[in-house]
Amino acid sequence: MQQSSRLSNNSHKNFALFELGFRPFFFFSSLFSVIATIIWMANYSFNWVLPISETTPVVWHGHEMVFGYTIGIISGFLLTAVRNWTGISTIKGLPLIILVTIWLLARILPLLNSSTLFVWAGVCDILFLIIFIITILYPIIKAQQWPQLIIITKLVLILAANILYYLGVFNIVEQGISWGLYSAVYLEMAIIFILARRVIPFFIERGVQENVQLKNWPFIDASSLIFLAALWISDIFLRIDILVMLLTVILTFIHSFRLWCWHTRGIWKTPLLWVLYIGYSIFILGFALKAMDYFFPLPHTLPLHAFTYGGIGMITMGMISRVSLGHTGRNIMEPPKVLSWIFASLFLGTIIRVIAPILYPGLYLQWIGISQALWIASFSLFIGSYSMILIKKRVDGKPN
Repeated sequence: MQQSSRLSNNSHKNFALFELGFRPFFFFSSLFSVIATIIWMANYSFNWVLPISETTPVVWHGHEMVFGYTIGIISGFLLTAVRNWTGISTIKGLPLIILVTIWLLARILPLLNSSTLFVWAGVCDILFLIIFIITILYPIIKAQQWPQLIIITKLVLILAANILYYLGVFNIVEQGISWGLYSAVYLEMAIIFILARRVIPFFIERGVQENVQLKNWPFIDASSLIFLAALWISDIFLRIDILVMLLTVILTFIHSFRLWCWHTRGIWKTPLLWVLYIGYSIFILGFALKAMDYFFPLPHTLPLHAFTYGGIGMITMGMISRVSLGHTGRNIMEPPKVLSWIFASLFLGTIIRVIAPILYPGLYLQWIGISQALWIASFSLFIGSYSMILIKKRVDGKPN
């Protein structure tokens, strides 16, 4: 009896899911992405009726991958990163449980086929973003780290985009759904570019077995965001095709130059590095495809999924895989062997979703089905290999 009680106490003490922001948000966002993609696959590929009201299946899919999965991952990353940047603790324990619960309610309630519950899902979705922004703004202001406010401004704009989306759903703003969803994609790309500029060179310099110092150019840093903001306005609100083409050409060259400055041969020996490099490259592919669309019309979903499935998908998967190891006291130079398969599945899914329809457009529906299956496989493997890493305490005995 005493031994049983001791084992129970040890299990309780070893539970650490809500001790730091990355743990629950990486876990539940990844799990949700699998469930949501299975539901989307059942609807799109097998004609299963999606149990939602107020919106269409394709709109639900877009919203949940943009404001559900991606925002969940960004939330987990920033709740952890802001603590490191400022030296001030972010929420944990009960406050973190409440924040995660609000996020989960916003994901679950729309699937209960109730107009009333859909309204409450929207309330939870907006409330989550407000609380999250305040949560990370407090330590930034307290530490007087004013440059970090650039990320806060992007999050406030994402909040506005989500409000715009719901105004569109409830027929208050005619273009609200498309304005909100596409705006959020561009704003999330901006956040990823800001964070990538900080962490990818750092990760590469410390992850390759060679002495290398990578260079960042202030002009590239600023212009990449300025031209992206111009593209967002031109593409979503002004709808000026020639301006969109010119801006995407410029962004293709800007980000290609940045990526060239970050290249060193050692990255191809380390999955945790090449996944970030390839993910960033697929953003460039998205810009190039969007520029090509001016001359050779392409389905608009191809550059969109280069940005989302390939760019956001691979970058976030690479980041959560590395952060989860580093912040649980594990050796990032010895990651789980399954990582190569996880990353390869996402990369293959990107090629099938973005490139294959251009080469063989007659098999478009089949390409989508295969890419859905590969996303599910990749994130299922991640959950299988990382769930205990995220749930249990650090292996080095240090506090989270």
